[in-house]
Amino acid sequence: MRTKYWRPGTDYIEEIVEAVRGLVRDGDIITVSEKAVSTASGLLIDESKVKAGRLARFLSGFWMRRVWGGPLGRLTRLRKETIRRLRGYPLEEGASHKQLAILKVGLLQALRHYSEGGIDASNLPYTFVSLPLKRPLKEAERIRRALESATGLRLSVMIVDGDTTYSWRNLHLAPRRVEVKGLIHIGGFMTFVLGRILGFKARATPLAISGESLNPDLALHLAEAAHRIRGYGAGRTVWDMSERFGVPPSHVTWRLLEGVEHFPIVIIRKS
Repeated sequence: MRTKYWRPGTDYIEEIVEAVRGLVRDGDIITVSEKAVSTASGLLIDESKVKAGRLARFLSGFWMRRVWGGPLGRLTRLRKETIRRLRGYPLEEGASHKQLAILKVGLLQALRHYSEGGIDASNLPYTFVSLPLKRPLKEAERIRRALESATGLRLSVMIVDGDTTYSWRNLHLAPRRVEVKGLIHIGGFMTFVLGRILGFKARATPLAISGESLNPDLALHLAEAAHRIRGYGAGRTVWDMSERFGVPPSHVTWRLLEGVEHFPIVIIRKS
């Protein structure tokens, strides 16, 4: 469902209710982008104000440019364009980003080359990044109660992160700790590396589900479907967003982002 861009302070629950009112049916699953909820909730940090330490500078320099932009990037079969971009990873801005990741989600997440523990800079202006929701299940429950109260229907709500869970049969390795049974976490860095090297099935991550009980594989299948339908807004990465608008990432504004189509809500109806 297309909505306006959710700036900080947006009543996103009201936005969701109004967007789906008259469209949903009993038993539908309403999926919502974690990024959109985090932004609307004001879970943002201006990385220009983060002072980087030595470890963060090592990560933004040698680790990102030489390791991810070299053997590790090839080993995990990253796209050539991604490797090229990693070789030019910004040293100062990147160091601030890695410092924030170390402080907020830990070193094992900071070792990742993107979306460290749910920290995300895409579809945000200037030098802002969004933090992951602290209690996504609580948010899912709040949304579901509001929807059921407004519609009188029995509905479910799933909060989805586009970051990847890797699956092999009944083993599901999530990029971070989630509130969905059956998804396990071994550290974001190791999850990504093992999942890519071993060729596990990659799907978007359901962070929390309120309502109908879903088995892990079905929840992952629906999360991936919703993620693909939703698209990437202004761009999948900061680099993509910057190229779309023709300005450096720090020059992207709220107004530019508001001019892009955003689809934070997807209704799933099981046949």
